[in-house]
Amino acid sequence: MKSPRILIVDDEPGIRSSLAGVLQDEGFTVHAVESGEEGLSELERVDYDLVLLDVWLPGIDGLEVLERIEAGVRAARPAVIMISGHGSIETAVRATKRGAFDFLEKPLTIAKVMVVVNNALAQRKLQREVRELKETGRERLQLIGDSVPLKALRQQIELMAATNGRVLIYGESGVGKELVAHAIHAQSLRASGPFVEVNCAAIPEDAIESELFGVSPGKTGKFEKADGGTLFLDEVGDMSLKTQAKVLRALDEQRIEPVGSVEPMQVDVRVIASTNKNLSEEISRGNFREDLFYRLNVIPFAVPPLRERAGDIPALAAHFLDEFSTAYGRKAKELTPEAVVVLQSHNWPGNVRELRNLMERMVIMYPQVRIDARHIPLTASRKSNEDEHPQYATLHEVRQAAERDYILRKLDEMGGNVSRTAEILGLERSNLYKKMRALGIAPRDPA
Repeated sequence: MKSPRILIVDDEPGIRSSLAGVLQDEGFTVHAVESGEEGLSELERVDYDLVLLDVWLPGIDGLEVLERIEAGVRAARPAVIMISGHGSIETAVRATKRGAFDFLEKPLTIAKVMVVVNNALAQRKLQREVRELKETGRERLQLIGDSVPLKALRQQIELMAATNGRVLIYGESGVGKELVAHAIHAQSLRASGPFVEVNCAAIPEDAIESELFGVSPGKTGKFEKADGGTLFLDEVGDMSLKTQAKVLRALDEQRIEPVGSVEPMQVDVRVIASTNKNLSEEISRGNFREDLFYRLNVIPFAVPPLRERAGDIPALAAHFLDEFSTAYGRKAKELTPEAVVVLQSHNWPGNVRELRNLMERMVIMYPQVRIDARHIPLTASRKSNEDEHPQYATLHEVRQAAERDYILRKLDEMGGNVSRTAEILGLERSNLYKKMRALGIAPRDPA
């Protein structure tokens, strides 16, 4: 295991020598310089985990060096501990406000130095692990594919995510509605806040109220946990009418009342909901509140089923094969062209989830590097015209969907050039921009 690298920046030779000796005895890799300029030069050359930085230096002083470190482009910045023989509360406050982990006064003691150094390195390690987990999470949650329907979905997310409007995501089971919710949150103004998920179909009826609003005392509800961030109500169509009424009140007032409490609690939550049901039909049957539907359906998103984006199947399958090969310590696998044909010919009633599960089975069951058509336990059944189509409530929605699809196709053919697309469609460019805005299509070419 590589030992942490520590840089000492101090103009006193005795301090440099004694600190370097102590830290090297503890197993750290240490380098020492006498000026801020030398320190910044060394930081450009080598990745350090920690900098012990004197405040009073000839030339560039320690606080300015600290500012430059914090303003650096590297994501993995070193932790910084400021040291000074002329310490003051004001200087310590300024240093910590500018990003220093801690402030040490001279004369230094070995015990104090080692406590602060170990704490700083532990915090930096934790920050790095959190950053790596976030990166892994973003990769795992990415929307994979380059089909026209998926491009349209990405454009709609880009256009609408930065607002605080409530979102209702429609789509069959397994299409990736959760991924869309994560993508909206990640591109929103609340991205640094929590993303809290509630599966309304999985929680028993007698428990969902306490799950959402908490219990007083002792249990924090999902609304409170999502304060300042996003609450994702997955499969909201399965929520009972009683719970729907309380959710409606929470959305209207941005306040919740934990079970057993009479004191309401203010919350700031953006709600994203999803459903695999036709909520218009559920409303007509008396199973879903119409007023709640209108609160949630401010920005509707429709996630296309996998059978309508067969062009994305090769990329999705390759992604899942890589994911599970890594997870199970197997050699990387690839699909033959014949295997891809079989996958693209399947109707995928379970959508992306079904494809993911199948690729996991392929990695576990077959030792071969190349997966051929004969290895795939699917019958190549061409999709017929009787396949399900998206459900629309009105003729206006059907017309909008058709216009959106046609405009996206033409934009794609023209490489995103709005002027050329408008010319082909027989429209003024300004009129096409208006129509694109109305249909939620983000322009790729401002010209």
